[in-house]
Amino acid sequence: MEIHTTYHKTPIGIAEIIGDENGIQSVSVLNNDAIANSILHQKTPDCLQDCVNQLEEYFIGKRRSFDLTLNPKGTPFQKKVWEALLNIPYGKTRTYLQQSKALGDVKAIRAVASANGKNPIWIIVPCHRVIGSDGSLTGYAGGIWRKKWLLAHENPVKQQSLF
Repeated sequence: MEIHTTYHKTPIGIAEIIGDENGIQSVSVLNNDAIANSILHQKTPDCLQDCVNQLEEYFIGKRRSFDLTLNPKGTPFQKKVWEALLNIPYGKTRTYLQQSKALGDVKAIRAVASANGKNPIWIIVPCHRVIGSDGSLTGYAGGIWRKKWLLAHENPVKQQSLF
């Protein structure tokens, strides 16, 4: 089966989407925005179009959850961790310790953090929703500034009335 790649501009960088008829294997953000316009404007393969559409809806605030077939490559443990990430609701956060407890082994906190860091499906598998026990925005493969942006996008500060 042929693996396809497409690129899509988002408010926080160029997303590289990889997958095939069996599902999305990877969604990552490129740290180099110097992708040629010809690549950005190539026709999106049919098997990736729904992913592009749903990411667009997410970024304009019309989507809070994704409905895609995912097919990430990883170890059984990593896949278990990534699956647990899907249970963190939009606009909410969990700590690495809470994630470890949810997976049934509080002592696995470092392994859980490591697996989170290897999550190949950016945003859709929401590793950005996992924070340090002290509330800090610990590591994020896309950069801490993107993690902060995504959390603010999902939970914007509401302006309070002065009167």
